[in-house]
Amino acid sequence: MRRQRDEDDLWVFGYGSLIWRPGFPFEESLSGRLHGYHRALCVFSHVHRGTPERPGLVLGLDRGGVCRGVAFRVAAGHADETIAYLRAREQATAVYLERWLPVRLVDGRAVTALVYVADRKHLQYAGRLAPDCALELVRHGRGGSGENPDYVLRTHEHLLALGIVDPVLARLAAALAPTGP
Repeated sequence: MRRQRDEDDLWVFGYGSLIWRPGFPFEESLSGRLHGYHRALCVFSHVHRGTPERPGLVLGLDRGGVCRGVAFRVAAGHADETIAYLRAREQATAVYLERWLPVRLVDGRAVTALVYVADRKHLQYAGRLAPDCALELVRHGRGGSGENPDYVLRTHEHLLALGIVDPVLARLAAALAPTGP
């Protein structure tokens, strides 16, 4: 599946930091559901939230289930530059596979959206980690886009604002939350 025609608007599906920091101009954003994948902290970050020597942990779309997120509609005139931006951002180490997948919007429309899914064959694919291991990676991860705890806390906060509860992120956020004086 691909974007229909060059004159068609582009849809991009965000499930992690794209929700709160898309980084591209868009005409509208709506909640949506992607079937066949779920949000998971399944990618070792070697660039944005960690390094190869001390990886962080970031979200990817992994096979199975349903993922609620945000679909952004980008005007056709900005589609090529948006795709180039997303490739530079999401494909720094080629850990994601670029896909065009059907997304059901909250208003009932079905659109084909550009989506980045975790490549299970990539060396940075972490799979499902034990909670203590995930917490340790997140707690100490720092990369070019900042500290890993900030990424987890901001994503959790924005998901909650959308009415989305991610149990894994909720547990990590509780463990990472600053304690009182």
